[in-house]
Amino acid sequence: LVVGDVGDRALVDRVLRDHGVRAVVHLAAETHVDRSIAGPDAFLRTNVLGTATLLSAARAAGVARFVHMSTDEVYGELAPDAAPWREDAPLAPRSPYAASKAAADHLVGAWRETHGYAAMIVRCTNNYGPYQSPEKLIPLCISRALHNEPLPVYGDGRQVRTWLHVDDCCDALERVLDAGDPGAVYHVAGPDEVPNLAVVRAILAAAGRPESLIAHVTDRPGHDRRYALDASKIARELGVTPRRRLVDALPETVAWYVAHAAWREAALARLSAG
Repeated sequence: LVVGDVGDRALVDRVLRDHGVRAVVHLAAETHVDRSIAGPDAFLRTNVLGTATLLSAARAAGVARFVHMSTDEVYGELAPDAAPWREDAPLAPRSPYAASKAAADHLVGAWRETHGYAAMIVRCTNNYGPYQSPEKLIPLCISRALHNEPLPVYGDGRQVRTWLHVDDCCDALERVLDAGDPGAVYHVAGPDEVPNLAVVRAILAAAGRPESLIAHVTDRPGHDRRYALDASKIARELGVTPRRRLVDALPETVAWYVAHAAWREAALARLSAG
């Protein structure tokens, strides 16, 4: 493990060289939409400039396989009755975070067209599971439920997301790294489209807490109502089909956070400390 800044070219060069790196899975990113609205600069530095740095360094070091992790949010907002996005859908981000990730995707494409460096892009739906940052919806609500604190729900809570368990996400990334078509874009989507309010209610049920803890709060600016991805390409070409259903894996996730209280509290303390 090397702790450092993805935008530090000298450090990245040294790590790639000293460890003889042959493949890169680029997961380094600022990812929280609310924080991107409050302060976008860090998102531009890490997600855009950091991606450019890593692409340049990997190409210079002769790294043969490069997978860039992106997000469904680069497409913007999907209508309630619209078909899920395919990989060739136009990018139309609506938050600073999503815009920074879309810019990073365009950089990957630019390196392919300009330098012939055929990095791959994986766009996935919302992840959940063990060890997730407590600022994210599911671990945030789990922690608040376990402390008998209000669970904040933006607006009416009917924003729809497709939930992907981290185990399925990791399996997909490994498969793309091993066998993906150079320069290709792949979608990875969980099997369940669920409104946020339903997710929060399921967390409360799994934690044995009352729904009276739900607290509807003012919606954030530009909050996308729905995301959904067509993941038939990765299933067809690479045999990847995520299987963890939210109805089963969410109670397991709640149980994990209950069993790992020390980790959970330490993560919350780090988040509070900034």
